[in-house]
Order: sequence, then structure tokens, then C-alpha cells
Amino acid sequence: MLTIEAATKLLGEIADPILNVPLKETGGVKEVSIKEEKEHVSVKIAIAKLGGQPQLDLQTKIVELLKANGARTVGLRFDQLDDAALEQYRGQTGSEIERRLQDTEFISIASGKGGVGKSTVSVNLAVALARLGKKVGLVDADIYGFSVPDMMGITERPGIKGESIIPVERFGVKVISMAFFVEENTPVIWRGPMLGKMINNFFQEVEWGELDYILLDLPPGTGDVALDVHEMLPKSKEIVVTTPHPTAAFVAARAGAMALHTKHDILGVVENMSYFESRETGNREYVFGSGGGEKLAQELNTELIGQLPLAQPDWDENDFAPSVYAADHPLGVIYRNMAAKIIEKTEK
Repeated sequence: MLTIEAATKLLGEIADPILNVPLKETGGVKEVSIKEEKEHVSVKIAIAKLGGQPQLDLQTKIVELLKANGARTVGLRFDQLDDAALEQYRGQTGSEIERRLQDTEFISIASGKGGVGKSTVSVNLAVALARLGKKVGLVDADIYGFSVPDMMGITERPGIKGESIIPVERFGVKVISMAFFVEENTPVIWRGPMLGKMINNFFQEVEWGELDYILLDLPPGTGDVALDVHEMLPKSKEIVVTTPHPTAAFVAARAGAMALHTKHDILGVVENMSYFESRETGNREYVFGSGGGEKLAQELNTELIGQLPLAQPDWDENDFAPSVYAADHPLGVIYRNMAAKIIEKTEK
């Protein structure tokens, strides 16, 4: 049977999932007690940040470790590290994913509601960044409403190299999506924890290589997946997509507020469907009203980095990508300008 000293030593070697520092150094092993007659070990662990997938993964690791060393049952409580310990290790925070891709800038594309063109913005910003010479990855994190492969005209599946998944590359962008792992038109009927685990696998099991940017097309709203991504990538930045309509901007403010609440920087607001411009007359019609994007940017204390009119890409039947705008298309030019602004903001 384990002794208190042996259990404490084992636990002390485990790293805090946020700080990546052994618990023995952070003082994270707070209590260890043992009931020998029941072979039961009770522990209290303090970590840098409570909740989310990192804590769940740590919980599994602790239970498995103690059982492998003689415990029959394990009781586990979590607490948060005090401010003094956090201050000592400030600057070392960041998830395992961020440390593994330490030279990569993570940008989440969020919206308050569906139907505002968030995925279109994600795809075209990723392509625009690649056209400007950046190495770009795109994660279709909208597990229920995945659409990125279809929008980019991707028909092949990811490759396998050993135990790693090789993402599909199109227009210079490396892409991974739930669409690659389900049969066509099959609904995904999963609960929150399973969704979070799948998103985590997109980073842990995919061979991304060296990247300058990874963009994440988040599901709309502030549900489980969006929260899991915020927990997995505490240093990621965010772009909020809305339409000019006041109600859409009001709802989008919730996604922005979630980013601020979880200490994520907001790079800016993108206003989609800003107007329709007639090819014959050049007149602009503000179909969904005006001012929503600018008002949202003011509310979130950020800037409006782009306004996108209603327009369809020019389709090439031989190289079909129904949602990707050509570099010389008027919207392609707007996306290029937005991408250049993002590069300027993130490389300061």
C-alpha cells in the first residue's frame, strides 16, 4: 500500500496543466491522507486555473497514477493556487498546446449567432494570410455545423503518418475538420465533454508542422465548445463577426464579452453583409441596416477591421471552391487588407 510520503512524491512530479511546472515546485500538493484498511487515498491539489479540459485531464492522470501504485480508490479535490504562487510563475502560463506550438499565433473567429458568415470569414482570412506568405492552419471547431471543407472545395481526407494525422492542405492552408471523420450528412450527437476531447485531439494528434497562425472557426454563441477552446488556448486572440443589424450586433456582444471575461484579447470586429452594391449602377443598398459593426467595436473597445458587402465568389468548375474569393475579387482585396491588418496587430 502507498505511504503518504510516496504518494506526495509521485504527485509532486506531475506538472500543473497551465503553468507547466511540477506541483512540488508550485506547492500544489496541499493534502494527502490514506485509509490503509480500504486502500483509499485522498488528495487535495491546487492548480493555476480551475475548470475545463486541463483540469479533467489532470484528474485522470492523478487517479491513474495512484491506482497504478497501489491505491484501490482515490478521492480528489481541487483548489486554486494562491496569488503569491501565481505571481511567482507568471509568464509561464499557457496550455500544453500553446507550448508545443509556441511560435504560432492562435486566432479564434467567433459570433453570437449563426448565419452571419463566420465560417466564410474564417476561410477567407486564412487564405488571405497564406497569400501574404504566412504559414496557416485552420481548425473547423464548429463540431455540429462543420462546413469548412465544403466551402474550400476539399474532397480528400487527411493522411496518417505513424500515430499522427496529416491535415489536408488547400490554397496554402492546412485544414482539419470533424467533416473528415464522419460519414456524409451524418449528424454529430455528442455531449459537451466529448466535443471538448475532439477539439483537443485536433491539436494533440495532428502534425501541424511550423505555422505562423492557426485560425479556429468556433461554433456560434458561448456554449461548451467555445468555452473549451478558451480554456485550451488561454493566449489566443479573437475576431468577432456580426452583420450590421442591431440585434445581430447585440447578440455578438456576448461572444466578445466571453472573450474578455476569459482574458482573451479581441483583435477586432468584422461586419459581414454590410451592403449590396449593384453592378449596373454602383448604388449601395444597406439591406440589413447599418452601424452594427461599428457599435459593437466601440462596445468591445476594439476596432472595426473590415466591412464585407454581399457578393458571390466567381466559381471555377474545374477548381471548385464555392466560398473562396479570388485574390483580385473585390472581396478578396478586402480580405487581403484585413489579413495585413491582423499581421500588423499580432507582430507588434
